[in-house]
Amino acid sequence: MPDSDNSQQDNAETTEGKGYTLEFLNDVPLGISVEFGRNELNIRRLLQLDRGSVIELEKLANEPLDIRVNGKLIARGEIVVVNDKYGIRVTQIMDPEGLDGLMGE
Repeated sequence: MPDSDNSQQDNAETTEGKGYTLEFLNDVPLGISVEFGRNELNIRRLLQLDRGSVIELEKLANEPLDIRVNGKLIARGEIVVVNDKYGIRVTQIMDPEGLDGLMGE
């Protein structure tokens, strides 16, 4: 059975050898979401929610927000307002080799 890393390398070499590039993927839309925090509610509490109810999240107010692309954590940032709309300023980019380290810290 071929090694996964070798197969990927072989595919990359074949693609490069034929002159193909991945530029055609540049216009593929990706879903980006910003996560303020999480919490769990039991059904009883969920059914008690009403206008004005507050759900406390586990993140502290000064903690950076998670930026996800198609559900995968790729960066962290802080909330900003741009032309009366919310935006996010990227403050940290996740290390592409894994989530152990952060780039730009």
